[in-house]
Amino acid sequence: MKLALRKARLIAHLLHGMWIVATRFSKAGAEGRQTLNREWSLKMLRLCGMQLVVHNDSARLDRGALVVANHISWIDIYVINAWRPTPFVSKAEIRQWPVVGWLAQQLGTVFIQREKRSDAKRIMHELADRLSAGELMCVFPEGTTSNGLTLLPFHANMFQAAVSASVPVQPLCIMYEDAQGRQSTAPAYIDDLTLADSLNMLLRGGPLTAHVYVGGPLAPGADRRTLAAEAEGVIAAALREMQGGMTRSGAAIAVSIASPNASDAANNSPALIEPVDQSSRSA
Repeated sequence: MKLALRKARLIAHLLHGMWIVATRFSKAGAEGRQTLNREWSLKMLRLCGMQLVVHNDSARLDRGALVVANHISWIDIYVINAWRPTPFVSKAEIRQWPVVGWLAQQLGTVFIQREKRSDAKRIMHELADRLSAGELMCVFPEGTTSNGLTLLPFHANMFQAAVSASVPVQPLCIMYEDAQGRQSTAPAYIDDLTLADSLNMLLRGGPLTAHVYVGGPLAPGADRRTLAAEAEGVIAAALREMQGGMTRSGAAIAVSIASPNASDAANNSPALIEPVDQSSRSA
């Protein structure tokens, strides 16, 4: 399928998302909105030539937790929402993106102005309040995107929200795989890439598999720096293991990931596999 046509399909899907939010969200309950969000996000991945594989899904928490993940691309948000819709903390600039910014705002995204230290404090209090009320929130503690081959150092600030609300942290590891079973950097939104350039690389790099490893919950404790280090360690271990699985078998396999308080998370086989849209594979 020609690149221009695939882009047109994505634009149509984004506009359809606006229509869904504007006309159906007010009539749907919380569970119904989650279903609509997840179904829409899964189709977004399919239109991008991507399938989703989730590992260790038995460890998933469905309320009252701070979800933290490594950050590679704007598509990470749709990967996580295709797994389990979760509001995000995002940079304020995204609010100005056409269509995407409006959708993010309607779906409960918390926008932060990173250049203002006072804004980080405001966001932390808002997160703590929402977590205390039983909501889920997702943050990317690296603070920016990377190529996904390794992790950037985790910032501890947002972990204070989990400490203040006394809720667990759930680490997620995201990794992308190409059709040859190798780790792919095609989705990486880094350096001086524009959003248009990033989209072109993503569409031309397919078909892809988005792997999500769900780490066992971490107790909040009393120190955000310790909590950040624990989460970084779990995600780094999951990334190394999935990379090692590629080396061994040509397909990512998440096994034997050490995770504190994860005794109920022993099922390491993929718990969820969503197929790619075959019609979107050719560029």
